[in-house]
Amino acid sequence: MSCAKALPALILLPLALPALAVDQQTEKRLDPIVVTATLGPLTAGESLSSVTVIDEERIREQSPSEFTELLRGQPGINVTGNGSFGKTTSVYTRGTANDSTLLLVDGVRLRSATAGGPSWQYFPVELVERVEIVRGARSSLYGADAVGGVVQAFTLDPEETPTGWIEAGAGNFNTQKGSAGIAASAGNTRFSLSGLHKETDGTAVITDGKDRGFRNTAGIGRIVHELESGGEASLVVVQSEGNTEYEGGEIDFMIRTLGIGLETPVSEYWRHSLQFSESRDETDNVTPTYSSTFDTRSRAARWDNTFTWNVHELVVGAELMSDEVGGTTDYEEDSRTNSALYSQLRLSFGPTDLQLSLRGDDNEAYGKNETGGIALGHELDRSHRVRLSYGTAFRAPTFNDLYFPGANPDLEAEESSTVELGASGHYQSWFWDAALFQLDVDNLIAWSPTPSGLWTPMNVNEARIRGAELSAGFDHEGWRGDASLTLLDPEDRDTGNRLQRRSGKTLRLDLSKRVGTWDFGGTLVAEGYRYDDRGNDDRLPGFATLDLRAGWRFAPDWSTRLTVANVLDKEYSTARYSSSGNLDYIAAGRTAMLTVRYDIR
Repeated sequence: MSCAKALPALILLPLALPALAVDQQTEKRLDPIVVTATLGPLTAGESLSSVTVIDEERIREQSPSEFTELLRGQPGINVTGNGSFGKTTSVYTRGTANDSTLLLVDGVRLRSATAGGPSWQYFPVELVERVEIVRGARSSLYGADAVGGVVQAFTLDPEETPTGWIEAGAGNFNTQKGSAGIAASAGNTRFSLSGLHKETDGTAVITDGKDRGFRNTAGIGRIVHELESGGEASLVVVQSEGNTEYEGGEIDFMIRTLGIGLETPVSEYWRHSLQFSESRDETDNVTPTYSSTFDTRSRAARWDNTFTWNVHELVVGAELMSDEVGGTTDYEEDSRTNSALYSQLRLSFGPTDLQLSLRGDDNEAYGKNETGGIALGHELDRSHRVRLSYGTAFRAPTFNDLYFPGANPDLEAEESSTVELGASGHYQSWFWDAALFQLDVDNLIAWSPTPSGLWTPMNVNEARIRGAELSAGFDHEGWRGDASLTLLDPEDRDTGNRLQRRSGKTLRLDLSKRVGTWDFGGTLVAEGYRYDDRGNDDRLPGFATLDLRAGWRFAPDWSTRLTVANVLDKEYSTARYSSSGNLDYIAAGRTAMLTVRYDIR
């Protein structure tokens, strides 16, 4: 069945279960609070967006070794990597490029200004408490690069009551790790500190290659001070540094975010917040024949004003960002600034909600871009909701696109539009959500050969991405399960081929069960084939992996956990190392990790 023919069936299938819905519609619904979709706290249904929330319980149960293991197979998400354990990783949200998904850490943008996308592989998943994945155009709220969506990671939240943990673990491939964290308060001030160190000899990243290791040390600190006015001041610092080896060399890396915030009420109907932030991405790349350094720094100041009356809300804000690059490569320009004004209006008329957003960006490198969005939602009853939205977005050319030797300083930003139709149901112990979408991209930036044979980026391509997402989950009598299915048709309109490295079908199943002091679980991820090249000549076969895990609370505040990833030792690849030699980047085989944890309560 084609993707287009399957889409209506996916929407209508859950609606064909009225008996179950009626029995439970008066009970408490599984509808988590999210903040990323609309700049403020709303339930997932009220946000009128396609949202996936990965809470602390799921993160602790799954104990992933890398942040992108949480994302892999989630609705609309494809993940590719150049091997395992800290190797280059890309995230494709709804078929868009890696640098079209925005990564926020506690509200601070984390990315490389030279490459454009975030360094997913260096972000420490062990220090994350919660993840929100918002799919669809969000440039009208966040500016450039939020074409496919936004992923926001939240770190350890400061608590009034002292809490924390100490954990140590070891696994195959000579892997060891240790982490600790504490959260407490003193008067009106709450704080949290957490840290991590892990290292591994790693595995081969190409067939018959040598093992390539990874070492990482990370820390996070947060301070929140409550003001007498009813507001609060906050500081958060996240840093991760270490070394990763790849086929042909190694990289010393450091990523860091710093955010200072102030939120205060002006009146009963008006609150405003200020945020000053800095994000850094630094790498030293060493090979037998050369070495290079890339240092990027992004600074931002953001001012939000929120006005409320009855059940309606208006947000008006301004943002100023600056990017700077340095290192061994001489860029024609090493800095640029971007200023923006934005607004969002949320109106509620009983069961019907309306959202309008508008933003204007002015960048000294590539000019002005206006983006907007409109979303309409209607609550059919206490359990069911439908939504329809349209939004525009743009992707900013990176420093590599504009200023790298041989690049193109005349590039324009990519522009896109997305239309989405969705429906959802939330009940006491289970939920479902379905969405159909189409995304059209103009001025797609692609590196192409010139008549002289040199490669340079140009605005030459157009893309059309159609898809369907279906997710469901339940939590009942110790059982917890989540399922997601994505059907994707990412087409290069110039050639009719599929966009490279995107899988057309992705399935993820998570299941866990608590039995007394034990818990057991597993994750199945299946992905269809993909092509490594634009011409669709290098085909990478589909695959499925199974992860299993078990945990035991063997004493008060003490627990141990065993996780075995890729239990069947499946060899698979999501990217090709060399098409001429038929060499693929291969993921690690069976990976086991045993941890012991002490919780401070």
